[in-house]
Amino acid sequence: MNRVRIKFCGITRSEDALLATHLGVDALGFVFTRKSRRFVDPAAATAMIRQLPPLVSAVALFMDDEPAWIRQVIAMVRPTLLQFHGEESATDCAGYGLPFLKSVPMATVKDVASYAAGYAGAAGFLLDAHARGEAGGQGVRFDWTRAPGLDRPWLLAGGLDADNVGEAI
Repeated sequence: MNRVRIKFCGITRSEDALLATHLGVDALGFVFTRKSRRFVDPAAATAMIRQLPPLVSAVALFMDDEPAWIRQVIAMVRPTLLQFHGEESATDCAGYGLPFLKSVPMATVKDVASYAAGYAGAAGFLLDAHARGEAGGQGVRFDWTRAPGLDRPWLLAGGLDADNVGEAI
């Protein structure tokens, strides 16, 4: 059986980052897409990341952002991993020299394995309920029976809460 890992995303406050680490989270996601309500300034994220204990990964999330902005954030924040939520190509995602996750818009992608095959360089995939062009983080769940048997790690996102996380696992 694979070990279940936990990632909290949309961290904007230092106290939330610290609480998450005390709860045993494996990774924290910081949103650097300016149009997101969960946007965090790179300087603030850097300060939070410096407080993280060893082995807690910092994930930098982007959605259709300009390459110059992504490079600027990477240089400042120094994340462990990148996560892309938009229409970024496989070449775009792989062009920053860091491992990356690609979000799969489960509301519109019917064949997850084919979609994943288009991102051969991805370290893994985030399965979320959002549709193409939409942001995740809406608290909406998709039909989890559609979660595929992929040859790379995947994360389940969307609509997880205290009442259903056991079922999801």
